[in-house]
Amino acid sequence: MSDDSRDQHRQSASESLLSPAGIGDGELEKVFDRLMVPGVEASDLYFQRRRHEAWFMEDGIIREASSNGDRGVGVRAISGAQTGFAYSDELAVPALLEAASAASAIARAGSSGRHPIPGRRHGHYLYDAADPLASMGADDKVALLQEADTAARGADARVQQVSASLVGVHDTVLIADSDGRLTADYRPLVRLSVQVVAVEGDRRETGMAGGGGRLDYHYFAAAGLAREYAGEAVRRALVNLEAEAAPAGTMPVVLGPGWPGVLLHEAVGHGLEGDFHRKGTSAFAGRRGERVASSLCSVVDDGTLARRRGSLNIDDEGEATACNTLIEEGILTGIMQDRLNAGLMGEQTTGNARRESYAHLPMPRMTNTYMLPGRDEPADIIGSVDHGIYAANFGGGQVDITSGQFVFSASEAYVIEQGRITRPVKGATLIGHGPDVLNRVSMVGHDLALDEGIGTCGKQGQSVPVGVGQPTVKLDALTVGGTQQA
Repeated sequence: MSDDSRDQHRQSASESLLSPAGIGDGELEKVFDRLMVPGVEASDLYFQRRRHEAWFMEDGIIREASSNGDRGVGVRAISGAQTGFAYSDELAVPALLEAASAASAIARAGSSGRHPIPGRRHGHYLYDAADPLASMGADDKVALLQEADTAARGADARVQQVSASLVGVHDTVLIADSDGRLTADYRPLVRLSVQVVAVEGDRRETGMAGGGGRLDYHYFAAAGLAREYAGEAVRRALVNLEAEAAPAGTMPVVLGPGWPGVLLHEAVGHGLEGDFHRKGTSAFAGRRGERVASSLCSVVDDGTLARRRGSLNIDDEGEATACNTLIEEGILTGIMQDRLNAGLMGEQTTGNARRESYAHLPMPRMTNTYMLPGRDEPADIIGSVDHGIYAANFGGGQVDITSGQFVFSASEAYVIEQGRITRPVKGATLIGHGPDVLNRVSMVGHDLALDEGIGTCGKQGQSVPVGVGQPTVKLDALTVGGTQQA
């Protein structure tokens, strides 16, 4: 982002958030005077205005259409590892001063420690600042959902139920800190999703598909994505209608490209966030410089990909996002940091501070996390397996950050027999250990793909949009939970 663009963002955000409330430079100075009492080492203010809308169509009828807005400010004071935090949904000087008094009082109760280290303050220009909610009229939004509904119903006679949703968000954020820095960002986010139920005899199966990013609604219309998502949702439902019970046992597993990177995100990515390392609660804590994966594995977290769901011009402390290498050829080289944890660990922030809203504290979080491509042909990877599982898509999963143990459910999976993908199977779960699973990678394809733009990550009660990805990957042995013995 150029200096002119940053200045325009700051000026525009200040005019829309602060000026109507009578908050100028003098008022901000008074707030920081209230915050920066003896014992408080750093503080910041996170102003936010959010506009959100959601459209939901079921069986060709709009069942729900909602629109709402919210604005407020989060006030943080830091003293060593102690953080004082208060927030207000009222943007007014008295409310700001009251929140500042509360935050500084909490922070003073802590012990002094290392001051959080300032990071990069330049930024990018990864997406348009325009409001996506205003990019299309109500009739056109309904037409987009109707297009998905019609396409799904026309794809196969076994489709009996169709639902489609369209969601848009526009955030304006302005961050002021005690170092005198002011940063701003406008954040669009859209998502279109389609779900179908296919019925054959007494069997009913569901298929889902969708996508989005930091774009506007014209992205879906211009590329015909409503029809594409509908067709993919139907395909997945029909595959599940034919699926047999999944085998159980320890066997080779091939993970498909794209969305299966969610396993990497959960099983490995969370364990590489700075707060878990500082507290020693990650299974990867203290292992930087050590081999934690096959030499074929290199993993990055990249918040700088244009228009991607997990990307940001700046993080939620005003730091520029970056492409951070976490694992390089199997060696753990980096972790994701916010200013607080980086400062306490004597390190540099990586631009990974994220928060759900002004009412939440920032913490180190992923942006777009993915494995870099290798050199193997995907067909050769499949061909190398005599008997195993090919996991094309995942549903839910659970991970224990401290132990590294994970369980994931495959929403679309197939048996591999004598080097060929054959029967679809249902009920396959993958069970393993995060620090161990990447050491079992023996082949990595050249077909890196990112997800379609639907990912949401939860941590400590906060949800933020993220991206995942990977190429085709072979795990030599993994425990597969199913209903039939392999």
